[in-house]
Amino acid sequence: MKVKYLILVVIHFFVGIGAVVGGGAAILDPINPLGVPLDTLKYSPFDNFLIPGLILFVIIGIGSLISGIAAWSKSDYQGYYSSASSWALMIWIAVQCLMLKSIVFAHVFFFLIGLAGAVLAIIILYNKRQFPANLLHGSLNNRR
Repeated sequence: MKVKYLILVVIHFFVGIGAVVGGGAAILDPINPLGVPLDTLKYSPFDNFLIPGLILFVIIGIGSLISGIAAWSKSDYQGYYSSASSWALMIWIAVQCLMLKSIVFAHVFFFLIGLAGAVLAIIILYNKRQFPANLLHGSLNNRR
């Protein structure tokens, strides 16, 4: 297995398992998931953790696990899966920081994980000459 695919497998399964656990906890206990107090949401539009938990579970969790499986199997569409789940993670973190009006180490850590996944996805798309990276590939060849 090429190193970039192995890194993506690790990234996506790490994020996916964590998001399924965290999202599942928020779905099962939307008032106090894993000990997180409800007043954490005081600047957000949510009254409890149910909707954020559903988003975390489905989009970030299941999406990352699907991306991890695609990376493991070296799917022809791996670049797209990894790009989508990596951008979803970065957007999730950015929105979370805005809504909570705080940035902690975990936010920076997971944003950087998402960024690493997005960069690897672009490399895969470029190497496979898939859209949108194929546009860059063509413009680089025209310069020669």
